[in-house]
Amino acid sequence: MRTYAIGDIHGHLDKLEAAHRLIAEDRARVGDAAAPVVHIGDLVDRGPDSRGVLDFLLHGQASGAPWVVLRGNHDRMFAEFLNDPDSHDPGLRVSLHWVSRNLGGAATLASYGIENIDERLLFDLHREASARVPGRHAAFLRALPNSYRRGRTVFVHAGIRPGIPLEEQREDDLLWIRGEFLDDPRDHGALVVHGHTPVDVATHYGNRLNIDTGAGYGRALTAVVIEGDRVWRLGADGRTEIVPTC
Repeated sequence: MRTYAIGDIHGHLDKLEAAHRLIAEDRARVGDAAAPVVHIGDLVDRGPDSRGVLDFLLHGQASGAPWVVLRGNHDRMFAEFLNDPDSHDPGLRVSLHWVSRNLGGAATLASYGIENIDERLLFDLHREASARVPGRHAAFLRALPNSYRRGRTVFVHAGIRPGIPLEEQREDDLLWIRGEFLDDPRDHGALVVHGHTPVDVATHYGNRLNIDTGAGYGRALTAVVIEGDRVWRLGADGRTEIVPTC
């Protein structure tokens, strides 16, 4: 059972297109046009073209591509801002807001042509965003699923709370969890493929696979292919197996 997956995109359309080219090349080698591609969330923020990323994903799904797109915490923050400029995601410190420069919301608004973000009130930004962000983008963000399961592999943005069945997981954990999940060595009953916490290279820890390699911080966007219990990173030279570290 073959599944492709792409890490946190963070508004980098060029890197996303390059990842899909690598997947297309691998498909051609193995002769499989039907295997799904799972995008692990954090589609927007920090990078220069969040709008382009959403257009690319919407067009691919509308064209019938077997693409699964999951919700990340940044995607939820964007959707919540479009609904209410005073919204504050429970995963954020009280002192932060989605439009804060270090979170990347300002870059997302700029991709829609919204200017002078630091000098304006949230109400004004929201009013312009409501006019400039296409309704199909807002609807797409609101409808994103939090998880996807295929065989013995579970895909989520941040991770899961250990010991809790997948169907009982809280959205806040699926989008934000770190330490309690990252530090837990137990078998979760499936390989958990996730992003959210950047690593230098995609890393297989035995019970989980982290594929966020820091595209939002100017580093690489990683694409992988999973077949049964084996995982490979896709690159210009084809497949490189990712061997579990434990």
